[in-house]
Amino acid sequence: MDSSEFFGFLSERSSVRSYTDTPLTDEETNYILHCAGTAPSAGNLEAWDVVVVTAEDAKGALAEAAYDQEHIAQAPAVFVVCANYVRSMSRYGERGILYAVQDATIAGTYMMLAAHARKLHCCWTGAFDEDAAREILNLPQHVRPVVFLAVGRGHPPTSLTERMEPGEHVHYDIW
Repeated sequence: MDSSEFFGFLSERSSVRSYTDTPLTDEETNYILHCAGTAPSAGNLEAWDVVVVTAEDAKGALAEAAYDQEHIAQAPAVFVVCANYVRSMSRYGERGILYAVQDATIAGTYMMLAAHARKLHCCWTGAFDEDAAREILNLPQHVRPVVFLAVGRGHPPTSLTERMEPGEHVHYDIW
């Protein structure tokens, strides 16, 4: 893939909130997870974990925890990407908390792009009640849910969202 193909690949991705009920295959799920495993991480500690949720009742509870965002319940799978503080704090102390959140975010981004590469659709959801998610998934205290990534075969929008030009984000040397 050359740089123009890569830019096109990125530009064609969009958040999809409507899915068919066709489940992901084991091969698709494993591909997404293996791609996440290639993500860079602080000290190569991979301070992230993921809970793959396919059970209808659990997805429904997560949708409720996500302030009633129905696409969470509708998606065939929800990848709940979590920061694992212990893994990074063991080397980096308090700063490891930030590194674990960064690691989880990068892994989640790789999962999102892996789904796109497999012609699947997804929606990154960061608005949710962390305590509710922790309880639903029985997460240990040293693990923080960072993102719900709803994945499936969806109904993409007919047009892509307009984006800001890079010049509106970029500063050189100083702000």
